[in-house]
Amino acid sequence: MLPAGFRNVLLLASSLLFAGLSAVPQSFSPSLRIGPGAACRLSRAESERRCRAPGQPPGGALCHGRGRCDCGVCICHVSEPGVYFGPLCECHEWVCETYDGSTCAGHGKCNCGKCECDEGWSGDACQYPTHCDLTKKKSNQMCKNSQDVICSNAGTCHCGRCKCDNSDGNGLVYGKFCECDDRECIDDETEEICGGHGKCYCGNCYCEAGWHGDKCEFQCDITPWESKRRCTSPDGKICSNRGICVCGECSCHDVDPTGDWGDIHGDTCECDERDCRAVYDRYSDDFCSGHGQCNCGRCDCKVGWYGKKCEHPNSCPLSAEESIKKCQGSSDLPCSGRGKCECGKCTCYPPGDRRVYGRTCECDNRRCEDLDGVICGGHGTCSCGRCVCEKGWFGKLCQHPRKCNMTEEQSKSLCESADGILCSGKGSCHCGKCICSAEEWYISGEFCDCDDRDCDKHDGLICTGNGICSCGNCECWDGWNGNACEIWLGTEYP
Repeated sequence: MLPAGFRNVLLLASSLLFAGLSAVPQSFSPSLRIGPGAACRLSRAESERRCRAPGQPPGGALCHGRGRCDCGVCICHVSEPGVYFGPLCECHEWVCETYDGSTCAGHGKCNCGKCECDEGWSGDACQYPTHCDLTKKKSNQMCKNSQDVICSNAGTCHCGRCKCDNSDGNGLVYGKFCECDDRECIDDETEEICGGHGKCYCGNCYCEAGWHGDKCEFQCDITPWESKRRCTSPDGKICSNRGICVCGECSCHDVDPTGDWGDIHGDTCECDERDCRAVYDRYSDDFCSGHGQCNCGRCDCKVGWYGKKCEHPNSCPLSAEESIKKCQGSSDLPCSGRGKCECGKCTCYPPGDRRVYGRTCECDNRRCEDLDGVICGGHGTCSCGRCVCEKGWFGKLCQHPRKCNMTEEQSKSLCESADGILCSGKGSCHCGKCICSAEEWYISGEFCDCDDRDCDKHDGLICTGNGICSCGNCECWDGWNGNACEIWLGTEYP
């Protein structure tokens, strides 16, 4: 048995512990769960009630929308640069009011989402001086917006600063001149800002990926990842930074971010016709100096003219027909469709790329590369666009070993297409790989299930000769874009 004095100490400690626990808010009571993983002893309604701010109706935001409710206790989200805190995740310095770009207008400190103003200042953002030395005329002048309207007719002027009308206390009217009204973002049906699928900035909704509409009320029928992929331009920018992506389609701006007017177009807004305007007046309608055609911001000059804007006459002793004939060679197209013909001589696309060469640009060693850029599968050399395979290898890209270490049954099992037909009935199987019929040159794909004739053409060439057809879609080489790889995005010709 314990000594009496020691028992008294234990009783005193127990009573103090009990008193301490009774002071803990109910939402933090350790008795709501017993043991790890145990069921919550509260009903769902009671649990959510404890996680909701006082005065909020049922269905309102839990934990101020900054955390999750776990059996009546708020588990706050981590955010940048720190964490939300407080029993209901109500505290974070970044939720304090700002004015003219400064938290608490630079005249106070942020404490749990509220500004504590310095002496001489007041207001939700500490933006109002308590004593004003300005005349009413001077004060009103400082409160006028760019249209000379005092506080945008959405507030009152106090000592040169606008106090926005927010009688309902929701703070949806704001801005230095009360120019922003986020009530414009409220969806009429759901009564949520941007339908709950976006953020509102100055009365305009910026939708989450996968949603669109003035109030983000429409859902896309493709995944956000696929939407982003379709809108990504060759230089890796979304809509070339000249438009917005809506469900995988770019909506190009008529005016660029500098405020300059332009004719911007293209699948990813990559084309800007302003680059074709005449040298002497970039705002005129005289494209390519009147001596060429504008193709995605690049001038294709008429015979007899050259220069970035077709501004220079070219003296050539040959007629246009003679010049083109010299550039044709064995192909029906000048420079094999891979270059520019000037006075009977070809300049191959792209300038300076030695993979395309020949008197009429007839050799294209890019055709020897696979999608990873490996030449002839690493098992051969490229000669004028054709692979010469090493011993023991064969195929268009030297991708097939002649020696096979698997049985015929194993090989065939790897060559069956989705419908169970060997190489889709359009090729033969070798060592688990399909070799498509050479007679049907347009058949391709892992299981010979693709028809290259489905790819877009330009000048009679599949993918314009500037890319490869991958199961109905053109995969353009660097510097080219467009459904048929017909648009050159690189530098001009020398």
